[in-house]
Amino acid sequence: MGRILAIDYGTKRTGLAVTDEMQIIASGLTTVETKELLPFLIKYTSTESVDKIVVGLPKQMDNTASESEVYIQKFLVQLTKAIPQIPVDRVDERFTSKMAFQTMIDSGLKKKQRKNKALVDEISATLILQSYLSSNQF
Repeated sequence: MGRILAIDYGTKRTGLAVTDEMQIIASGLTTVETKELLPFLIKYTSTESVDKIVVGLPKQMDNTASESEVYIQKFLVQLTKAIPQIPVDRVDERFTSKMAFQTMIDSGLKKKQRKNKALVDEISATLILQSYLSSNQF
């Protein structure tokens, strides 16, 4: 069994998280500059066994797509062309940034560390992945 890779897509930075090979535990992987995202994913999926990619689906409170969905759709077209062998799922990502920030507070990170937006993105990707794992338990 391969890993599941989660993406918290942003126009500047993108947070990434992965599961273990048994697809039980979600862990933060890294944050990459979005302009380097596709080359990073191509390299990562060529060296690691990845069964699925999960991409956050940003929605407004009224369940409509957020403004960033336009950028994500463009990225998804590029992703499926570059890595067609790995299926892509979407997961509602509402509140993940707020939850990530609260997780940082709860874990005792100092105020300066909580300003690290890259860490927030990585934690958000982990929350997206954990949500996906929880909703797909049999």
